[in-house]
Amino acid sequence: MDCDEFRSRGKEMIEYICNYLGSIESRRVTPSIEPGYLRKLIPEEAPADPEDWDRIMSDVESKIMPGVTHWQHPRFHAYFPSGNSFPSILGDMLSDAIGCIGFSWAASPACTELETIVLDWLGKAIGLPNQFLAFKEGSKGGGVIQTSASECVLVSMLAARAQALKRLKQQHPFVEEGLLLSKLMAYCSKEAHSCVEKAAMICFVKLRILEPDEKSSLRGKTLLMAMEEDETMGLIPFFVSTTLGTTSCCSFDNLPEIGVVCQKFSCVWLHVDGAYAGNAFICPELKHLLDGIEYADSFNTNPNKWLLTNFDCSTMWVRDRIRLTSALVVDPLYLQHGYSDATIDYRHWGVPLSRRFRSLKLWFVLRCFGISGLQKYIRLHIALAKRFEAHVLGDKRFEICNEVKLGLVCFRLKGPDKLNEKLLSNINASGKLHMVPANVNEKYVIRFCVVSHNATEDDIDHAWKVICEFAEDLLEIQAAEKEQELHDEVFELLERKKKETLAHKRSFFVRMVSDPKIYNPSIAKALPSTRRHLTQPSVESPENNITIQPPTSASWISWPLAFLFQGIAEEGSTSDVPIRFRHLDTKVRLKAKSGAASPRQSPSPEGDSSRSPKRSPSSSRKSSLIS
Repeated sequence: MDCDEFRSRGKEMIEYICNYLGSIESRRVTPSIEPGYLRKLIPEEAPADPEDWDRIMSDVESKIMPGVTHWQHPRFHAYFPSGNSFPSILGDMLSDAIGCIGFSWAASPACTELETIVLDWLGKAIGLPNQFLAFKEGSKGGGVIQTSASECVLVSMLAARAQALKRLKQQHPFVEEGLLLSKLMAYCSKEAHSCVEKAAMICFVKLRILEPDEKSSLRGKTLLMAMEEDETMGLIPFFVSTTLGTTSCCSFDNLPEIGVVCQKFSCVWLHVDGAYAGNAFICPELKHLLDGIEYADSFNTNPNKWLLTNFDCSTMWVRDRIRLTSALVVDPLYLQHGYSDATIDYRHWGVPLSRRFRSLKLWFVLRCFGISGLQKYIRLHIALAKRFEAHVLGDKRFEICNEVKLGLVCFRLKGPDKLNEKLLSNINASGKLHMVPANVNEKYVIRFCVVSHNATEDDIDHAWKVICEFAEDLLEIQAAEKEQELHDEVFELLERKKKETLAHKRSFFVRMVSDPKIYNPSIAKALPSTRRHLTQPSVESPENNITIQPPTSASWISWPLAFLFQGIAEEGSTSDVPIRFRHLDTKVRLKAKSGAASPRQSPSPEGDSSRSPKRSPSSSRKSSLIS
């Protein structure tokens, strides 16, 4: 591609970008594809010969765009804003065209010097103390552009570790560095970004994660107790990472309290992460959120989040640049130059050697929008967040779960976490909106962030309408499920009652068969002593000539047996008849009585066989015994 074709294709690309951003609302906000979709569409090997440009651009629309999540979409409300503006795009385009690698002043003086100047511009606008600005008289500080907030935290921790080890080596010159390293302890809140934990892993230091208060803010008292406790255990506090505008709910650690605590310990580095919220401090009415910054050793914020600058552009300032660079200096001969003592070499300010000309796009943005234009943009997002908050507060089914200070609202349906998980899952699956969850005060919440550069009140109202529609559907389904569950419970109770009733009837029938007095009151009338415990010595009944030998333990004989014994005695036996019943620990001896009745007389409790047309099962058994 030569200059003429580049000019032509460049115009086409600008047209494509404008059409994409201008019609982005017509696209689905999140892709509807499965993992590995692109592997099936792209050849296994790179083409051996050049391909036509039109064919490449055709594949962009047919193969690439179907798998893109559109972060600039007005229905995208996840994470935080991804900065984007035409001045930034053009600045990045120019930076790519220049193509310098600005690892030192000599490698590209303008790349280095513009970065220093632009960082001072932004630092002043935010309201950082003079010690953080490179060109203030007597200042040892300055700013640098890193790739992300994660790198800012890592670099700060590396510098703090080097500072702590240097001091410990002076105090304990004969102790191995590995042992000293094992004593170092860093601190952060549970609400801090995960990059703090990753930085501690890379630095091989211990990290203590502390509980915030009910507003998700880390307090000075909590930090002080932890640091004092660790000191008594022989550990050495060396680094504290605080957050202004946490990822989960945009909460603010109590920097004034924490700063005072850090001053009580020697050689503790205090870092302040303001990746999202730090950009808002250019507004005078929000500068109070930066209170306590005078205690900090380093501070970072991301213009690529909320200052309309494309990724990557994470700005970082330090109070003392020597303490930072001394931890990262590697100076081979081929990188040295004659102006090293008089200039800044940004290769000593971070991990990578190679650096892009990132300050160019930030310079474009600051000049094209001005501080007032950026303030207007931030205030619009905050007003739109307040509008969404008002929608939520106006609906009794929902609740707000954070203090809405900037552009993030955390909300949830009143009810269990599973209900909110299902709500968010349904919304995201539809592709009509995109949001992400968070855990705030041990509750599952939905994060709604105002993201789009050109967001409007209509976008907020539309988002709330979509949320309500899905919530209504979900609540209706839940109500139907609860009604079905209640119906199932009632049915189960009825079935259980039927079974219990049947069991009771069966039990009654068994007792009726084994105990005739239940269904034949005449037996109970003839034998008034229904059941007795046979715990007395052997007793001979003068009336029935029945000798009962009680068992060693208490037992009883039911009336059918007594009735049987009475019948046998009346029929007259010539000798004693000992009977032992298999299921009763009781022995009964029957004695015959003189002048017994006819052997075939049917016994009856009332003594009148003529009035006993029906025979009980006991009578039948008695007949079989004497026959």
